[in-house]
Amino acid sequence: MQTQAEQAGIGDVGWIGSVTYRSEATIKPTATDLERLVAKAKARNRKLGITGMLLYDGGRYLQTLEGPPEALDQIWSSIQRDPRHGAIEVLSQHIVPARLFSGWDMQLYSRSPDQARLAPAPAVSLIPLTDHIAETARLALRGDDSRLNALIGDLVAQGWVSDALVTHLLEPSARALGDAWLADDCTELDLTIGLSMLQLAGHAIHAGSTAETIRKRRYSILLATAPGEPHILGPTLLGDIFTDAGWIVDMAFPDSDEALAKQVRAQHPDAVDIALSDALPRQHALATLRETIEKTRLATADETMVVSVGGRLFAEAAATAQSVGADHARKGAAGTSVRLAWLIEQRRNTAS
Repeated sequence: MQTQAEQAGIGDVGWIGSVTYRSEATIKPTATDLERLVAKAKARNRKLGITGMLLYDGGRYLQTLEGPPEALDQIWSSIQRDPRHGAIEVLSQHIVPARLFSGWDMQLYSRSPDQARLAPAPAVSLIPLTDHIAETARLALRGDDSRLNALIGDLVAQGWVSDALVTHLLEPSARALGDAWLADDCTELDLTIGLSMLQLAGHAIHAGSTAETIRKRRYSILLATAPGEPHILGPTLLGDIFTDAGWIVDMAFPDSDEALAKQVRAQHPDAVDIALSDALPRQHALATLRETIEKTRLATADETMVVSVGGRLFAEAAATAQSVGADHARKGAAGTSVRLAWLIEQRRNTAS
């Protein structure tokens, strides 16, 4: 199995891995069991530079971990072997530009009042930021990055610095998302998307973006099937996810490379995702897909455009992005918008 760094195709130590998963407890833990679990995890995580949040409710675990990809892979292997839980399902696994839980080597949050809780609300002196927590959490859950960026941009323009925004707005907003999940007001996927939105907002703040740049940050994507591919499940599912994440989305089901290139020239998207079948392997399609990607890149002079590919052939790791000349090969839909946003920003920074 590839590590997160290998899957992402990057080696930049300034970027970190993030994984969000859910699982079912094999034996219902007591409050003491949970406290011991978290104490052990904190000691381990401090040594490896791992941060994150653990939610527990009625036999369900939901956890996000973030840190150096190699260390995260080590912990992830241990988690998968842990007999205290089963039915593990990865909701999101990707590379992120900034930690969301920067001050938490591990925080446990459970519905039961007698179990460990997260840190208390910020002090009264920070009311101007705490007033925005509910709205920030709501926009993140909706995947509304344009309004979230506008809100963050306004706060930056008012003089709020990055540390204050992360500590007293983004991190409390993450806890608010956890509250929503514990109250069954959102799904695990909603929570994952929301956390991803906050991570991107944190990156924009730490990267020193001006207020105006943050407000205007929005991406466009063309979701297409490979020319002649009759199975359209991938673009259809991605369409909803990218729309919810605030992207400008266009769809294409071309019958030729020329038709796809024509649409790229007309729309000038920030990213193009080209999908093979999610049901059939399509091993024979690799050479053809490489030609399609080459022609797609030639259709625009914009060297910052990112090309992503997907389908069963890539989900099962039988093929990689490099094998067809793409920038990214998605293993699944979750986390794709965050990964592509990072790639777009990297291209823009390199070009500027």
